[in-house]
Amino acid sequence: MIHTLRYRGWPAPAAASALPHPPEAAQGISVTDRAVLREGTPIVPVSGEIHFSRLPRERWSERLRQMRASGMTLASAYVLWLHHSPAHGVAHFDGALDVGAFIDECAAAGLGVVLRIGPWAHGEARNGGFPDWVQQADVVHRSDDPGYLELVGEWFGQLAAALDGRAEPGGPVLAIQLENELYDRPEHLVTLKRLAREAGMSAPLWTATAWGGAQLPLDEVMPLFGGYGDGFWADPADDWDPSFRAHYFPSHEWDDPGVGADVRATQGFDAAATASCAGSLGGFPPATCELGGGMATAYHRRPVLDGRDIAALAQVKIGNGSAWQGYYMYVGGRNPGPGMQETQDTGYPNDMTEWSYDFHAPIGQSGDLHESATLLRAQHAFLAAFGDRLGGMTSSLPDERPQDLDDTTTLRWALRSDGAEGFCVITHHQPHVAVETVRDVQLRIELPGETLLVPSRPVDIPPGTLARWPIGLRVGDARLRWATGSALTLLPGGILVLAADAGIPVEVAAGDEPPVIVEPGVHEIGGMTLLVLDSADDAWVLGEQLWRCDGELLWDGGRIEVRDATRLHRFDPASRDWADVPVAPVLAPSVAVTTRLVRPGSAVPADYGFGGARHRAPSAEAFDEHAAVFAVEVPGWTGDAVLDIDWAGDAAQLRIDGETVDDRFWDGTRWSVALRDLGARPGSGITLHVLGLSAESTVWLPARARDRLDATDGMLLAVDAVRLRQRASTPVAG
Repeated sequence: MIHTLRYRGWPAPAAASALPHPPEAAQGISVTDRAVLREGTPIVPVSGEIHFSRLPRERWSERLRQMRASGMTLASAYVLWLHHSPAHGVAHFDGALDVGAFIDECAAAGLGVVLRIGPWAHGEARNGGFPDWVQQADVVHRSDDPGYLELVGEWFGQLAAALDGRAEPGGPVLAIQLENELYDRPEHLVTLKRLAREAGMSAPLWTATAWGGAQLPLDEVMPLFGGYGDGFWADPADDWDPSFRAHYFPSHEWDDPGVGADVRATQGFDAAATASCAGSLGGFPPATCELGGGMATAYHRRPVLDGRDIAALAQVKIGNGSAWQGYYMYVGGRNPGPGMQETQDTGYPNDMTEWSYDFHAPIGQSGDLHESATLLRAQHAFLAAFGDRLGGMTSSLPDERPQDLDDTTTLRWALRSDGAEGFCVITHHQPHVAVETVRDVQLRIELPGETLLVPSRPVDIPPGTLARWPIGLRVGDARLRWATGSALTLLPGGILVLAADAGIPVEVAAGDEPPVIVEPGVHEIGGMTLLVLDSADDAWVLGEQLWRCDGELLWDGGRIEVRDATRLHRFDPASRDWADVPVAPVLAPSVAVTTRLVRPGSAVPADYGFGGARHRAPSAEAFDEHAAVFAVEVPGWTGDAVLDIDWAGDAAQLRIDGETVDDRFWDGTRWSVALRDLGARPGSGITLHVLGLSAESTVWLPARARDRLDATDGMLLAVDAVRLRQRASTPVAG
């Protein structure tokens, strides 16, 4: 079947956006209604959320180098007031709260910074990030109430002093986000911007979250959008909500009415007043700051998205025209103290884990990479290599599009093009409900000067396809008419790197030569050099270098480190061959850890009460009454050791010498913890406390977890395996 798409160009010439304001212009940054530019050349920023106060300080450098190696260009971070200020007049910025030192580490890793200064943040923090003394103050919060503004002004002053000039034009802070999910008070955002400037904070870009039909002050902030493939904020009896499904379809709608809807309802915002503003770009390009890099686990609803679910949502936005890819979260973490989580008892609809903020992020709380990191890394390499072209390319949608959100048969694709060059962005995947293979596909692309039929012979597009096929691409003096392999990067010497998409032959039409199917390797076709990879899964693009590694690479723009690898190769553009690079031997494989039952668990109720339709988490007293206790007899270890726990039940805590240091609500996934991050040392007493889950429980679980519970009589409580592994990063020679 032929699938037709007609290129649609820009309706008007590019227009400069209101930011940056001339006194705050720096780093060569400018913005039009099409793109973000540096020194006049379009770029596609890629930002990842990392919360410094939810990580040990000694991990900052490592996590940031992991982010840089994955293609991040910006580190985005909340400054959670709650974490810093236990009492009026007191603000701590030492240790893991040292925001200035964190920004220095970002700069050392070659990352710019997006500072999200609140003062209200949410972030699944108690009171939305307000300290208790602020929450209890007799003021109208999140408004221009003078009493509230006095508190905010004091906080901004303390924060600016801690930043010590780092958040000024020319410094590493590229953007400052004001508030979060503020919907119908645009004048308050203007006030917050004034207060931040008066305190001594400014940046080339000021941003605000725009989903939910937020009313934003014209020309004052750049609107940023989001999107999640699933979310804990739905009720436990809800199906996969349409607001989640919509993100897997080609579209030019940027609003997401679902994100934060449950909290929005409790904050008194006027839904009718915001409806008319839904998706408004206000003269800025479409940009995101909260593409779901994973999902947090609430007690009542515990969604798990796999790596392809996350990568598909992100790639759909590229096809739809995104000029900025921003993820929440990109790095998981852990709350810095007890009782800092969102709960029903503190006025929120959801009970969250007290300690863990892993978020199933691409880089987990333990520092391990999840599958999403691999798939997103290829997209980020593509954006780095071709961002200068994408900035001038519109998004065009095909003639035949899915009829509704239940359509699983229609091919999902879009075109980014300037009328001469472009990329067919095929994203044929979604979570929960599988899409079907689309048979005998050819894409008919109608450009102003020619019509292309890609490929020359029909191919099947299988479920899970995430493709970026180049068309009309100029590489030096040569022209690639089209190819059915995903564009990955450009190497010195004009070598175009393509990666095969699973189940689809790589066919190339270059120059005046007829189309030809190629195998992995180096090819000279139509006056151009192509390097075709069988997959991008082990590819790492670090600047102008292409590596293949079966482990992990860390990078700061100069130094490269390797972890857990047995194979490392670097492509040499001069010889057009791969060079073997020696790697240190992998540390000893993981070893089984003995768990000894100290106290069996007792029978549990079907639930522990409800707040509306949502289950309440068990109280500390109920947990201790019913939980089984296991002694975890960890063998001797040194350095960076990780404990992998496979378990099943309802909730669990890990305790070190009697103190709770981490926790989980069960969702069927492995629980991994870096022992030293929890304060454990060789010889520490480690116990695992597991609360059983009643077979009658109606909390929402992923399908595989639900199947296991349904196969259980009475109560599910198991520790399937605990293993210890040690890891180390070593410099790459040369």
